[in-house]
Amino acid sequence: MTSFAVVGSGWRAEMFWRLAAGLPELECVGAVVRTPRDLPVPTFTSLDGLHPDFLVTAVPWDANPAVITEAVERRIPVLAETPPAPGRDGLLELWRRTGDTGLVQVAEQYLLVPAHAARLAAVRSGVIGEPTQVQVSSTHMYHAVSLIRGFLGLGRGAVTVRASRTTAPLVDPLTRDGWTDDPAPKPATTTIATLDFGDGRSGLYDFTDNQWHNQLRFRRIVVRGTHGELRDDEVVRLTEPRTIVRSPLVRRQTGYDLDLDDFDTDTITLGDQVLFRNPFPGRRWNDEEIAIATLLRQMAAWVRGEGPPPYPLADGAHDHLVALAIEESADTDRTVTIAAPEWR
Repeated sequence: MTSFAVVGSGWRAEMFWRLAAGLPELECVGAVVRTPRDLPVPTFTSLDGLHPDFLVTAVPWDANPAVITEAVERRIPVLAETPPAPGRDGLLELWRRTGDTGLVQVAEQYLLVPAHAARLAAVRSGVIGEPTQVQVSSTHMYHAVSLIRGFLGLGRGAVTVRASRTTAPLVDPLTRDGWTDDPAPKPATTTIATLDFGDGRSGLYDFTDNQWHNQLRFRRIVVRGTHGELRDDEVVRLTEPRTIVRSPLVRRQTGYDLDLDDFDTDTITLGDQVLFRNPFPGRRWNDEEIAIATLLRQMAAWVRGEGPPPYPLADGAHDHLVALAIEESADTDRTVTIAAPEWR
């Protein structure tokens, strides 16, 4: 049994201890909160007396560096919610304080979401050749950068960013709190950026306010390669001379129609190739829950010395540094170039 504690009590912290209850190899031993409150797990006002195998930080951006640093000083491995620090200076300072310890991982889950995990498996299988460009329009900042770097198979090198913003009216029917029941369009800002990583590899970032929840905007992902292209859940590719093939990525979802099994995700396939198989059958978890549970399992394996690091601090810091460059470029209407930082 691998134990962990959570710092925080918000909706994100709640997801970690709730999912751990469905993982027999993991136990959430408590939550560190500012003031005592009634939670499904024991509560503590500090790390004193807590000796978990690792710590999950689910706190606001500004509070994250101090919590991470304290845990590292106590030699407790950390899974830090995104981003690990709010700004460039904070990222560099956090790296200087904790980077050499190798104790910090970042809770970046997007590449573990079943649909993205399946797409990544397809790209890594070489079905579209060498990936050269990724276009993401679904999520914001560091999450989008993680997807772009991940699909391109890039490390943490230099990047040149050009970004701009436009504002246009848009109805916003859904937020995290549910339906708004407001049919009136409101100003919504769209940020579009190009990311040039060199060697012919690039990314396109496209995000509109509240695009996570607003179902009036499609989520889109395109991965372009030397021999084809993946667009959302379809692949086009050259399989032999004069032969271009289009194939869908197909999700098998149980519980529909006369399928009397419980509602659950089973597999995602491309032809006869299984790209993703649900590691938690019978839990009936949604895609986000599957991704977070996978991350927790990977973190537990890593602290036991039985698996690779799930998402090192250097990667999480780099994702956010590039995201900050997107914001800076859009704010100033200038090109922003990031040299390879010290965590390279």
